[in-house]
Amino acid sequence: MKATRAGLIPLLMAATLLSGCGAVGRLKNVGKAPKLDQAETPVAPRVEPSIGNQGMAARGAVDDPKPEDGARGASLFRTGAGAFFHDQRASRVGDIVTIRINIADNATVANTTTRTRNGSESAGVAALLGLEKHIGKLTGSDPSSLADTSSSSSAVGVGNTARSEQINMTMAASVIGVLPNGNLQIRGRQEVRVNYELRELIVTGVIRPEDIARDNSIRHSQIADARISYGGRGQLTDAQQARWGQQIYDALFPF
Repeated sequence: MKATRAGLIPLLMAATLLSGCGAVGRLKNVGKAPKLDQAETPVAPRVEPSIGNQGMAARGAVDDPKPEDGARGASLFRTGAGAFFHDQRASRVGDIVTIRINIADNATVANTTTRTRNGSESAGVAALLGLEKHIGKLTGSDPSSLADTSSSSSAVGVGNTARSEQINMTMAASVIGVLPNGNLQIRGRQEVRVNYELRELIVTGVIRPEDIARDNSIRHSQIADARISYGGRGQLTDAQQARWGQQIYDALFPF
């Protein structure tokens, strides 16, 4: 018993320290809104200036050409430059595409299983060369009804699953990679803070350039290997979470 208590003391001390660390972090955020994460460095390869994107160059979005590139930079149309008749839909690393998320999924699954089985057996010896008398004496029962059995079993199983999800949002994502077959890898992240609650939306996946509409947008249903995460953090989210002690109790309690 003493050894058991000695082993529990370090566990209790460790749990107290861990809870204390979490409490200190929570105390620091009392009365403060959740912080926004730092914006990631955008993927933007260098675009060679041309007459078609002089406005971008004026705003400093395009690197100034080197002196030795002066002759080549005077071209009217150039690959990677903002051409007059070029398709402006996303096609290269660093381009931006609009993602239209319209999730309205409803799923209902109902399964019912019923199984019933009944059986009965009856056996007896009315006459057996006069031996039935001896059988009756040995068993102490009527030989004409030596065995009479019956069995019955039944099983009923019912399962129901209902799910409903709805998200309607529009956000922008950047092309972070171009696959060998021409498909585009995209990633978009959006954070919105209202009072003391922060909502975060993250979308990643692979799209086909052919699926991008003329307005440079694409539906979420056209994103392959899509990962759409919609969540948040703040006071409301904390209120909806069970305390860490209750979570540990639910995970360890065997009954």
